[in-house]
Amino acid sequence: MGLLLLLTLLVSLAVGVPVAFSLGLTALVYMVQRPDFSMLTIPQKMMTGIDSFPLLAVVFFLLAGTLMNYGGVTRRLVNLASALVGHIIGGLAHVNIVANVIMAGMSGSAAADAAAIGSILIPAMTKVGFSPGFAAAVTASAATIGPIIPPSIPFVILGSMTGVSIGRLFLGGFIPGILMGLYLMGAAYIISKRRGYGVNTKRASFRQLVVAFWRAIPALGMPVTVIGGILGGVFTPTEAAAVAAVYSFLLGVIYRELKISALGSILTEVVVSNAAVMLIVAVFSLVGWILAIEEIPQTLSATFLFLTTNPAVFLLIVNILLFLMGIPIEPLPIMIIMAPMLVPMLKMYNIDPVHFGVVFTLNTMIGLITPPVGMNMYISSYLAKCTMTDFTREAWPFIIALVLVLLLITYVPGITLFLPNLLMGPAR
Repeated sequence: MGLLLLLTLLVSLAVGVPVAFSLGLTALVYMVQRPDFSMLTIPQKMMTGIDSFPLLAVVFFLLAGTLMNYGGVTRRLVNLASALVGHIIGGLAHVNIVANVIMAGMSGSAAADAAAIGSILIPAMTKVGFSPGFAAAVTASAATIGPIIPPSIPFVILGSMTGVSIGRLFLGGFIPGILMGLYLMGAAYIISKRRGYGVNTKRASFRQLVVAFWRAIPALGMPVTVIGGILGGVFTPTEAAAVAAVYSFLLGVIYRELKISALGSILTEVVVSNAAVMLIVAVFSLVGWILAIEEIPQTLSATFLFLTTNPAVFLLIVNILLFLMGIPIEPLPIMIIMAPMLVPMLKMYNIDPVHFGVVFTLNTMIGLITPPVGMNMYISSYLAKCTMTDFTREAWPFIIALVLVLLLITYVPGITLFLPNLLMGPAR
């Protein structure tokens, strides 16, 4: 039966059936083969899967990110990043990366950051001489930082599905996210110096720096409010997401750029995005129930234990597996399929679930910039008007930079666990 389910899933994915429907078809095939189960189980399990208070955070963070894009927040953050690092060799490439680091503390979505930052900086980069492929690669790679630095939609989903503390995951992503930015800036610097990109950009004056920072202060207050509120026990991560949405709306009003006529488009965009996420979560709740019945997690655990009892080797195997899965599959389906099976195995290897959750998420984010289905790749290539071949040729140094960060945080867990342990105490 397990082989039949696997073949059904692989064949449907291979012929281009969307992931949610592939999972649903797999579940349907199983139910047809088991007449002892009622078909009413399908809607019951799906509804149970999305009847989760933490999952409300997803729609609120999506709303917050969309409101910021429409409310003029992105442009002010780009101006601040330009004042900070625009004078370094590589100029706008570093501005792009730093803007994504700052933006990451607000939206929690890689695709949203790629679209928001890319729409402003890709045309600016190509105008001053950067190749379209390079501009797209920088944008797509930097946007992967969004789900690592809190708040993070993937962390919310991962925590709600596995029981790992969302607050600790948020804190665990801070330092790895900063390292991602630094490594990407290093790659951009080397390439820019070799090609002569952005070597004549003037350093911002002290007055320009102060003005840029002053104008961005209201926007910079959002991550402080959200994370500070969670750490201070003022509100839960879900309530923090609602606060972020309200804060984003107020920013749009303060900046006088959020138009009432745009609210319909904003809400439509959020509803469509959230529906896609919840459909996948709902369908996999059914699939997860089937996997439990067929004892697939236990079989997987026994297989890993047969292969190795060494935590370092286990993490290496998982990283390779996730990286290969990220090439043809989007991050969310990988997370929903693999995380509930892998997280229960961590006790056997004495691996902290927060450390593993950050490693897992960062690994799947790399898939956003690898062909053939990387979402960030498509968004940035469209904005840069470059081909997939041009993008791939320019993206590999940045992929290597992100893989180096992945290996670093995989084998130095203190990087991830330092802030959670410092601010929330050691995990019990």
